Amino acid sequence: MIEKPELYNLLSTAVSAAIRAGYKIMEVYNSDDFQVNLKSDRTPLTLADRLAHEEIKNSLTKTFIPVLSEEGRNIVYEERKGWDYFWIVDPLDGTKEFIKRNGEFTVNIALILEQYPVVGVIYVPVTGKLYYSIKDKGSFMVSPIWALPNFEASFKDLQSQSIKLPLPIEREGLVVVESRSHSTPEIIQYINNLSGRYPDLELLSIGSSLKMCMIAEGKADLYPRLSLSREWDTAAGQAIVEGAGFKVITYETGERLSYNKEDLVNPWFVVTNGRAK
Repeated sequence: MIEKPELYNLLSTAVSAAIRAGYKIMEVYNSDDFQVNLKSDRTPLTLADRLAHEEIKNSLTKTFIPVLSEEGRNIVYEERKGWDYFWIVDPLDGTKEFIKRNGEFTVNIALILEQYPVVGVIYVPVTGKLYYSIKDKGSFMVSPIWALPNFEASFKDLQSQSIKLPLPIEREGLVVVESRSHSTPEIIQYINNLSGRYPDLELLSIGSSLKMCMIAEGKADLYPRLSLSREWDTAAGQAIVEGAGFKVITYETGERLSYNKEDLVNPWFVVTNGRAK
């Protein structure tokens, strides 16, 4: 088990990597050429994805902890099944939103210990919002931290600027968030059923891991994901949701979502703060 001081150092490394990757992403975002290609699964890949991946990989490799990234996903299970600790990274979560230039994209980094996240970092380059969590300490938000090419975080400085999550927000109705780009008939039916029990339900469509951040902040109550997702899509968000005291559970069994499975596809899941029954 990594001791707390070392965990704080690893968090600082992950935050630094995320914010430097954010700088690379914003350089492309503010340019005229995204260099969009399609991956084998027909999802888009841009120059920003590639540059962010390289920045994060170079930073995290120095920790001597294995790295599993969306843009470097082809590590066979036989190699990774023995990993106790590993980083799991989505260098640009919400590539479709990036291409649309709507600002709803993030950099996601999590540290996994024996199938569950113990550190999570989500950075929103357009707004400068940083979310982070450490097991047994909680989840926090810092805003803004603007992206710089040589940014270096210290845990002490982060804590001095941080607000603990969830925020003290009072709301009446139930707020449900859904994916802006991954709606399915099953999700529509799920939300229709909820609407019958909660007539004042408010539904918001948001891109990337921002949906999980909204629940951790206290701005939303429920996020059903009844469509395809992969482990790098959820690990950092799960760390932050759980650090705020809430849950990420599988739709079928209600068990905690886990990582480093042989198949890196997640089961359907629900993120909840417990308000919806």
